[in-house]
Amino acid sequence: MTSDPSSAATDLLARVWQEIGGETAALPPDDALRALGSVPLASRTATAELALTSIAAVTLAAGLDPALIDPSRVAAAYRSDRYLRVDGAPPPVWAPLSGFWRSADGWIRTHGNYPHHAHALRLALELDDDAGADGVATAVADLHTDDVVSRISAAGGLAVAVRPEDRTADEALRRGALLDIAVGGTASSRARRGRSIAVDDRAPAPLDGTRVLDLTRVIAGPVCTRTLALLGADVLRLDPPHLPELPWQHLDTGHGKRTALLDARGSEMHALLEAADVIVLGYRPGALERLGLAPADLAVRYPGLLVAQLSAWGTDQPDRAGFDSLVQAESGIALVEGNDGRPGALPAQALDHSSGYLLAAALTRLLRERDGRSRIVRTSLRRIAAELLGMPRSADVIPAPEGDASAHLARFDVAGTPVVTAAPALPGLSFAAPRPWGADAPRW
Repeated sequence: MTSDPSSAATDLLARVWQEIGGETAALPPDDALRALGSVPLASRTATAELALTSIAAVTLAAGLDPALIDPSRVAAAYRSDRYLRVDGAPPPVWAPLSGFWRSADGWIRTHGNYPHHAHALRLALELDDDAGADGVATAVADLHTDDVVSRISAAGGLAVAVRPEDRTADEALRRGALLDIAVGGTASSRARRGRSIAVDDRAPAPLDGTRVLDLTRVIAGPVCTRTLALLGADVLRLDPPHLPELPWQHLDTGHGKRTALLDARGSEMHALLEAADVIVLGYRPGALERLGLAPADLAVRYPGLLVAQLSAWGTDQPDRAGFDSLVQAESGIALVEGNDGRPGALPAQALDHSSGYLLAAALTRLLRERDGRSRIVRTSLRRIAAELLGMPRSADVIPAPEGDASAHLARFDVAGTPVVTAAPALPGLSFAAPRPWGADAPRW
C-alpha cells in the first residue's frame, strides 16, 4: 500500500482498468490525476481519491478525456443529495429514525428512511407508531449492542453494530477483484440494438443503441444506470408495484431513464430480457434467486446479455439487506471518521457512488468491446469499503471548502415541478431530465 493518496488513486485506476480489460496504453500519465487537483471531500480516509478514480475509470471507458474532469464537479455529484431541490425546497434525505444510537455497551446504526423499515424498527423496540428519535434513543440506551441489533433485524428492520475495522477481513476482500467479471453462457450472434437516447444533437453517444434494464434502488445502482443513460443507453427502470420509491431519491438519480412498474415474475419480463443488452440488479442476491433472476441463470438463458450485480454485503451474505451508511458503520469507517469515541461518516455516500460509477465503467467497456458472450460483473459496497480502508489516510480531517456549487447544478421541469440536481461528473455531458416515477410502460 502506497503512502501517497494521489499515487494510490493512480495505482487504483490502473488496477480497475486492467480488471475491465482496458489497454495499458490508454491510461493517462502517472501524474495526470494529481494535476487535476484535489476533490473537495474532507475525510480521514482517501474519499477524494476514491471518488476521482471512480469518475476517471468511467470517463476512460467512455472514450472521454480524463484531463477534462473537474474535481469540484465530482464533489458536487457525490454530494448530490445536499444540492437537490424539489419545488425550491430540500428533501428530507434522512428520516428521524436513521442514525447512530448509543447502546448500553457501544453504538448501533439504523436505517429507517423507508416507511416499512421505520415500522419494523418501532415494532422491535416496542414503540408507538408515532415514536421519534427520542423514543429510539431511550429504548436503545438500555440494551446491549448485539441484543438490539438482533431484535431489529428479526423484526425486519435495518441495524448494525458500529465496529472497528477488521484488517484481516479487509485484506482478504482486497485479494479479490474490485470488479469481479466472469464469462457466462455461450456466445450469441444476435444483434441487440435498441432505441438510442442521444447525449446531444451533434454527435452519437458511446452507448447509443444499447438497451439496459434497471432493477436497482438507492443510489449505487441508480447512479450506475443513470451514467449509462448519460452515455446514450436506452435505460428502462423497473420497480415492483407494491414498493413505492422515495420521490426525492428518484429525482436525484433518475436522469435520462424511462421508469415503469412491473412484477418481475411476470411474462413481460422475459420479453424485455430477450431484447436487452444489459440488466443491472441491485436487490439482495437471495431475493434475485427467488425471483428467477439469478445472474448465472440469466447469462445462460439470454446469450450475449451483460449481467451486473450490486449488493451491500456481497454474495456470501445473500439475504442480508444494507445501505451505504450501515456498511460504513460495520466495516469500521464510522469509527475512523469519528471523534472522541463517537462514530462519524464520510463526507458523501461514497461507497454508493463509487460502486455505481465503477460498475458503469465495467459495463461501458464491455459494451464497447463485445464478443457475443454473456458476462457477469459483480461488486459490493462492502468490497468498496475494504478498498477505501486499504488506501492511505490522515490522522486528522483537513477541511475542504464547500465552494460555490452553482456552476455544477442542472435544472429541470419534471411534470410541472422545478427540480435542481447536481450536474454530471463526467466531462462535457449533460443529463436529460428525470421522468416521473412509474410513468412509462414496461416495454422497449
